[in-house]
Amino acid sequence: MTDKRTISVWELNGLSGQEREQLLQRTESDMSDYLLQVSPIIEDVRQRGDVALAEYGRRFDGADISEADLRVTPEEFQAAAAKVDAETREAIEYAADNIRRYHEAQKPGEMTMQEVRRGSFVGERFLPIPSVACYVPRGKGSFPSVLLMNAIPAVVAGVKQVVVITPPGADGSVDAATLVAIQLIADTQGCQIQVFKCGGAQAVAAVAYGTATVPRCSKIVGPGSPWMVAAKQLLSSRIDPGIPAGPSESIVFADETVDGGLAALDLLIEAEHGPDSSAFLVTTSRQVAEQAIAAMPDHWAAMSELRVEYSATVICGPMGGIVIAEDRQQAFDFINDYAPEHLQILSTDAWQYLGDIENAGEVLLGQHSPSTLGNFVLGCNAVLPTSGKAATVSPLSVMDFMKFMSVAYVTESGYPEMAKQAERLATYEGFDGHARAVSAVRKPYLR
Repeated sequence: MTDKRTISVWELNGLSGQEREQLLQRTESDMSDYLLQVSPIIEDVRQRGDVALAEYGRRFDGADISEADLRVTPEEFQAAAAKVDAETREAIEYAADNIRRYHEAQKPGEMTMQEVRRGSFVGERFLPIPSVACYVPRGKGSFPSVLLMNAIPAVVAGVKQVVVITPPGADGSVDAATLVAIQLIADTQGCQIQVFKCGGAQAVAAVAYGTATVPRCSKIVGPGSPWMVAAKQLLSSRIDPGIPAGPSESIVFADETVDGGLAALDLLIEAEHGPDSSAFLVTTSRQVAEQAIAAMPDHWAAMSELRVEYSATVICGPMGGIVIAEDRQQAFDFINDYAPEHLQILSTDAWQYLGDIENAGEVLLGQHSPSTLGNFVLGCNAVLPTSGKAATVSPLSVMDFMKFMSVAYVTESGYPEMAKQAERLATYEGFDGHARAVSAVRKPYLR
């Protein structure tokens, strides 16, 4: 595959176990180099705070910024509002409304309680976490949609301190549409959201330790580069790193009932995010594979040079392309082992495949449900587990911004049976204090 525009094609039947395992790898599979690179950055921010943040903004983001400029001002919000056209604003409002509706339906009631035995009650009381930092990347584009996905469920959950961290542009400003999205959430939900100009590993360190300007937060959410992911790993004892959300990845499964050109169109959605993305078309149909390959040049011809470069690097390289499976079982065995962030099912009868799927961050069914809709406006959260973590981790939700405490209450009538059984177990396990606390010794103390 010497031609950079030659799409990678992988025959599952022809792969050795090692080759198949290699196909499951992502950019983040080996983080050792990133961990070494970000460690001194983290320590520098811990020691020098705002001064280090501004220096890294100038060095890594090429931004005209000083430590006095780190916090976004009300004047910057006003300037941003003037820059965003009416159609973009309408799209942001539409997306925000759908995302809010979806996440409000997720929110549990304040408390649950059930009577497990007569007179003995157990349940949960739900509370928001105290603070969260929402990371909005910018290196490969501007992402107001990511802000909506991160901040809206936090606000719906009732988090009191919501902080946004995002890299500054060359002129030291924050993306205008992102600021408009933040102001929209603040206005409609009646809350305040602070915004700070810092990105990458240095931003993670800032919210993990706190600086003179950037407040320390209890959790960080949002997708980012491998450097940002590495920083979250190193700082996991200081700040809850949230779900693992790294470079974009997707699998598009297409059966023989759809046009391969459509599969190629949707394969490019996540592939265009960046050269560190992963994107595969999985199919049991050679005709679909051939149609996809034939359609790709026309799709590329309509895209910008940058997005062509990104997507071609992915689908013509070792972490993307077309995977041909012998049958349905082999196809979904691969998909489930891969546990993709995004999974599209292209078929005229897409629902038939839902039972085959065990591991995926999200499943988009049918020809009218491309990842684009999920990424922007459907309402379900597009911050999803990457690097195979969808096997055990769920999408970002209201519950990522909440915690619950167990609540129990035993009545006088319910106590004797509970005490008898608990005393037996405590005695067996050798816990004398436990056993005495529910023995006859307790009775004289009760009022």
